[in-house]
Amino acid sequence: MKTLLLTLTVMAGLAHPGGAAAAGRWVDLGVYDRTSQRALPVYRHDGRYYIAGEPGHRYQLSLRNRSAADLMTVLSVDGVNVISGDTADWSQAGYVLAPHEATDVLGWRKSLAQVADFVFADFARSYAVRTGRPDNVGVIGVAVFRRQRVYPPPMPAAQADEAPARAGQLSAPPVETGMARPGAASSRDASMTEATRARADGPLGTGHGQREDSPISMVDFERASSTPDEVITLYYDTRAHLLAQGVLPAPVPRTPQPFPDHFVPDP
Repeated sequence: MKTLLLTLTVMAGLAHPGGAAAAGRWVDLGVYDRTSQRALPVYRHDGRYYIAGEPGHRYQLSLRNRSAADLMTVLSVDGVNVISGDTADWSQAGYVLAPHEATDVLGWRKSLAQVADFVFADFARSYAVRTGRPDNVGVIGVAVFRRQRVYPPPMPAAQADEAPARAGQLSAPPVETGMARPGAASSRDASMTEATRARADGPLGTGHGQREDSPISMVDFERASSTPDEVITLYYDTRAHLLAQGVLPAPVPRTPQPFPDHFVPDP
């Protein structure tokens, strides 16, 4: 399957190691809280991955390619493609990771040079809700695609003897080119529906924060299949909501001791 010209991240090595991640076969997905400067722990509950976010905190998605091959990752936050701003679909543009590359995605892609920061926000202030798409707030997704193998074209017999050294070279087939379209959210009705207003205490979402520099370049990528090799799903909400849902273990209550020691220590 041929695909569009895709964005290639050039931020290799910025991903924060050592934090918990939603581990896939091909890619690991983690979330780093930029405000508190820590990797958010990933909790597993009923076969799902969860993180607890803090409203108002900026965050970034940390990706790590576990394989020795190029991979394309189509990223979705709250059901919205982070590059185009369109309602997310597997067929859309994504970031290409080199073998074993680790990188950070800082926000909603605004151009080849800038992003608008990801920021944990109240449900009503999330980008998805503000653009009329409240149904999938509270989930991050990564669809992973392997690159189509490229085979050299057959060499005419008359040329095979003349240039044997060319037999080992690969010639990539032509790939359709084009840029990811800018977000189409401006054409949508951004007003909140009655159903949205009724969910004032809804799940934590992701807002459209301030712009910052995050340069990328472009690369051709032909997918091996029209369906992803894996999809990683990471749910998120406030700590209070996750506690109420039973996702996080309830904290052990503190039990004061009336006689913790036998003598009076110095203050």
